[in-house]
Amino acid sequence: MNDLSALQKNIEDIRAEIPDSVEILAAVKTRNIETVKAAFDAGIRKFGHNYVQEAEAMVHGVDLNAEWHMIGHLQRNKAKQAVSLFDMIETVDSLRLAKELEKRCAQIEKTMPVLVEVNSGREENKTGVLPENAASLAEFLNSCRYLKLEGLMTMGPLMGDPELSRPYFQKTRQIFREISDMRLEKVAMKTLSMGMSNSYRIAVEEGATQVRLGTILFGPRQP
Repeated sequence: MNDLSALQKNIEDIRAEIPDSVEILAAVKTRNIETVKAAFDAGIRKFGHNYVQEAEAMVHGVDLNAEWHMIGHLQRNKAKQAVSLFDMIETVDSLRLAKELEKRCAQIEKTMPVLVEVNSGREENKTGVLPENAASLAEFLNSCRYLKLEGLMTMGPLMGDPELSRPYFQKTRQIFREISDMRLEKVAMKTLSMGMSNSYRIAVEEGATQVRLGTILFGPRQP
């Protein structure tokens, strides 16, 4: 089996085991354009990238009717480039970044769907708002003209046993529900992005509506 047929089978197998309502976002950091095209041909329509500059080369290198999501930490000095490039930013992790994104979107009059990234594991070396600060950031986003909050994203601590991720997914789902119950006028809480290649099954069990998959689709990252 060649790499492309293996990719197609991987996508088919995962699609068959998770609900139709759960979207697959292919994480394509370090992947090449041919691989992205093959994933698109196999039915993937959402692609995520961690770095603005690498993503720009890839997005401009393919002509696909696909969505491109920012799934890595976004520095404020990259906000102008990011809002021109991506269809969604999943890693809004601070008020300062939100204000910068709103300013940059206003300059080009672009509405940008966003997710609030929650540091559900309270890890000092990870980005994301602490759980208790997610609601206040949601309230600010509700006041924005160009940023449209559509849900939450969490990484959760990276652990060998995926079952250990469950409490962090449960906590993020709880926050998701709490913000939904706030009934903010401009907020439509519809995306709960949780789970990666080693933990997506647990994430789906805990209510994820989107899983971010890389290695399990494409194989180990290229150096």
